[in-house]
Amino acid sequence: MTELQKLSKQGRADYIRKKLQELYPSPPIPLEHKDAYTLLIAVLLSAQCTDARVNTVTPALFKLADNPYDMAKVPVEKIQEIIRPCGLSPQKSKAISVLSQMLVNEHDGKVPQDWEALERLPGVGHKTASVVMSQAFGVPAFAVDTHIHRLAQRWGLTNGKNVVQTEKDLKRLFPEDSWNALHLQIIYYGREHCSARGCDGTICEICKTSYPNRKKPKIVLKP
Repeated sequence: MTELQKLSKQGRADYIRKKLQELYPSPPIPLEHKDAYTLLIAVLLSAQCTDARVNTVTPALFKLADNPYDMAKVPVEKIQEIIRPCGLSPQKSKAISVLSQMLVNEHDGKVPQDWEALERLPGVGHKTASVVMSQAFGVPAFAVDTHIHRLAQRWGLTNGKNVVQTEKDLKRLFPEDSWNALHLQIIYYGREHCSARGCDGTICEICKTSYPNRKKPKIVLKP
């Protein structure tokens, strides 16, 4: 039995953190933006859409309006026309319009550095708020989406049936000062090595090293 086979869940977490730090020492934010507001809009658009597609849409949107004052004046139909490739455009365009108006009326045109205020904005759930708090303001947060949820299960870091439980489990396993980078590192690793189609829990380096005796695909509980 190898040393890794003897490791506890915490031991696997420590190995994974070290490996991801080696691979992605300074992971960039994959969504193109220039400030907290444009990041907020980009993250909102990324729901059920790839970051790559969002990055093809936001230049036209931000050319039209890159701040809440200007965006609040843009007709919802115009916003929807631009963001249609991202999917869910009726809901997203309305959310962008209303949240921009709320930022102007309630927050002096600034994205609030406050969990409760952020999650009150339309189209902004806990995951979106976590990304903004961590990447725009540097507040420790561990944004967990379906991809991170899937990898955390493959790596034996959680058996949570939803992203809420997975977030709690990951926060217990990793030091707080690593959360913001780890969120991005896991995303990049998942895309490049442990994607839904590219690895079933038995192929990529982290999966094979963490579970060298695993012979069958890891069944992942969907959130």
